[in-house]
Amino acid sequence: MGPETRVMETNRLASVDVMRGLTVAAMILVNTPGSWNHVFSPLRHAPWHGWSPADLIFPFFIFIVGISVALSLGARKQAAWTKGALIAKILARTAILFALGLFLNFFPDFHPADVRLPGVLQRIAFCYLFAALAYLTAGKTTRLASFLVLTAGYWLALKLIPVPGIGPGELGAEGNLPGFIDGRILGGHLYKPGFDPEGLLSTLPAVATALLGTLAGDLLRTNKTLVRKAAAFLGYGAALTAAGLLLHPQMPINKQLWTSTFVLFTGGAALLLLGTLMFAIELFRFRSWAYPFFVLGTNAIGVFFLSSLTTKILLWIKIGVEGSRQPLYSWIYRNLFASWAGADLGSLIFALAAVSAWAAAAAPLYRRRIFIKV
Repeated sequence: MGPETRVMETNRLASVDVMRGLTVAAMILVNTPGSWNHVFSPLRHAPWHGWSPADLIFPFFIFIVGISVALSLGARKQAAWTKGALIAKILARTAILFALGLFLNFFPDFHPADVRLPGVLQRIAFCYLFAALAYLTAGKTTRLASFLVLTAGYWLALKLIPVPGIGPGELGAEGNLPGFIDGRILGGHLYKPGFDPEGLLSTLPAVATALLGTLAGDLLRTNKTLVRKAAAFLGYGAALTAAGLLLHPQMPINKQLWTSTFVLFTGGAALLLLGTLMFAIELFRFRSWAYPFFVLGTNAIGVFFLSSLTTKILLWIKIGVEGSRQPLYSWIYRNLFASWAGADLGSLIFALAAVSAWAAAAAPLYRRRIFIKV
């Protein structure tokens, strides 16, 4: 993986690590049901317009990427790293994240003709790249202006730019502008014909989510008291969440298109969660419940990559006699979970077991205060 393994800094903000860990745990929970035919509704993504709790997870992670950019690059700038060294570090990390995402898409068949090119880690890579370069070269005001331009500009693009043969303003599952652009540029290398939820155009508002994270990181780096910081996050979060909901009738909240209202709504929700965690963990020292999320949050990318790879391996390995072979993944679910808990509850317990297993696997690194920096 080409990671950098280092002893964990002692000045890490615990609430940020817990939020990152909660997000990774939720990613595994949503992505690893025992059976996709047996998933409780809060753990399903919205079919198109609207949102579910599952739809908050990815933008939360992108938001935390932005916070991490501000905290890590800010510290390195204070440590007198040269701009050239910082840019080299940013480009190397971007390349590693993108390569890991491509590897997951290629595995296990490695067929380049129809492999999907976008993906979760690829989007994280691009959001990190643009947020980091923006943090390195621009101040708070410029990044806030960039956030507003990307959010408003994407809204106008979706509403005004016509799709050939369809016209402007189409926001349905077919005929929308992001799908048209992805189909023209990436062809058959998409999640499904004509559309990819991590496609090219919809990555621009995701960059806006990361820029919002850098602005939150700026506030964390100030000398204001923790109470004032947490209260500010709650205030800004409430305002953005309300804006997203109020504008929903004009521009639907939609994760797959990553609409501008989705940016506002999920960015506000992320700020609300961070402010709440800061009050609970930093100010009231209520931490005992959060140990598994400290563990997962300090090795987030490594856990996400390895959990995704393990799922693909378990789906790839087939067991049983000829004519009735099944993926090892399905066998584990049916025989170790659904056999006694039932289909729906067994599927949920399977996913919870996966989260617990990865927390247990990462715990020795956390106890030694070591994290893998991809």
